[in-house]
Amino acid sequence: MKETPLSNCERRFLLRAIEEKKRLDGRQTYDYRNIKISFGTDYGCCIVELGKTRVLGQVSCELVSPKLNRATEGILFFNLELSQMAAPAFEPGRQSDLLVKLNRLLERCLRNSKCIDTESLCVVAGEKVWQIRVDLHLLNHDGNIIDAASIAAIVALCHFRRPDVSVQGDEVTLYTPEERDPVPLSIHHMPICVSFAFFQQGTYLLVDPNEREERVMDGLLVIAMNKHREICTIQSSGGIMLLKDQVLRCSKIAGVKVLEITELIQKALENDQKVRKEGGKYGFAESIASQRITAFKMEKAPIDTSDVEEKAEEIIAEAEPPLEVVSNPVLWTPGTAQIGEGVENSWGDLEDSEKEEEDEDGTDEAIILDSIKMDTGVEVSNIGSQEIFQEIILILFPPHFLKDAPIVLSDSEEEEMIILEPDKNPKKIRTQTISAKQEAPSKKPVRKRKKKRAAN
Repeated sequence: MKETPLSNCERRFLLRAIEEKKRLDGRQTYDYRNIKISFGTDYGCCIVELGKTRVLGQVSCELVSPKLNRATEGILFFNLELSQMAAPAFEPGRQSDLLVKLNRLLERCLRNSKCIDTESLCVVAGEKVWQIRVDLHLLNHDGNIIDAASIAAIVALCHFRRPDVSVQGDEVTLYTPEERDPVPLSIHHMPICVSFAFFQQGTYLLVDPNEREERVMDGLLVIAMNKHREICTIQSSGGIMLLKDQVLRCSKIAGVKVLEITELIQKALENDQKVRKEGGKYGFAESIASQRITAFKMEKAPIDTSDVEEKAEEIIAEAEPPLEVVSNPVLWTPGTAQIGEGVENSWGDLEDSEKEEEDEDGTDEAIILDSIKMDTGVEVSNIGSQEIFQEIILILFPPHFLKDAPIVLSDSEEEEMIILEPDKNPKKIRTQTISAKQEAPSKKPVRKRKKKRAAN
């Protein structure tokens, strides 16, 4: 995926701001972006943040055979990877011209400057030497990759510890960190790259250009220098002609910046070593700011629990007492027992079929009561179904009439036939339910008989 080109308006805006000695992020011409260094849990692992440009550095080692022409020197290997995670313009699996140029510049800065004593990496001359591999991964691209990569590489090398070894004859013994303390690398000096961007054919100069400033620059000058003001390498790209005074001015600025960055690196290494000795917490998780949403730790606020009971009593005393809710029991018929508090049913509304059946039963009872009221002139109060039937029996059938004939009372659905006989206990006989269509015509003749008997 190709990077999105800048529009003409953006290009003119950036160039005009540079002419007025202004930058988009508020920096001055020779200002460097903020540098943050954080270390991982293992030795030789670090992340360097140069503004929004982030580079992960990881150092590893292994015992290998030395080169034939340098039998007593160890091997240094540097590898920088530009992934699409850093910027969509980087293509995976393909080495671009930018990547080749950055890798060569890193090798010249760190290997050719002899910043690491390679002879101290020799274990057995001509047979076993240490191969130190430095892998650099660009996590986010916001300009000036070479400066961030060089800082990450030298910090990872200074932080790295290789396992200790011992040689007895032809036998080489490798010790674990638990058996013997790891050995740091022998580093003579720390070369650091400083980049200078030129605009308008060298008329204007900026230190540490960001990604947008790199798009409109005409040339780039990279100076690798240590804190002793020794130039390790220098590279100019872009095809612009620089004067001697411009190069000298850039070298003086680079000397000041390298001194500040070296002090920052040494301070970060000392702090990490101090935390590890004291047994404190260290690693990338501890370096994340606690104010961010993605933080892994939170500041614990002290809580006084001495007067918790007193405060709880005060809160209870000030609070309003709860309302006393007393449930009124519902007795459907007198003389019946109840289970529980006797409150109304709260299981929800009845189904449609149950409602229809209740309506039919209610209409039938209402018809019977109306007919009784009209025939006998006796008012029937709204009481239980059992009392209603008892009154109907007493009205329709006097006591002298019930001496010999048994009385049959029918109920709805599962009909319980109650046979009332004199001087005997009532017996209940269940009969099968009859469909609603068959019940309707069976009730009409019963009503007529009751009317006739009442008239008699």
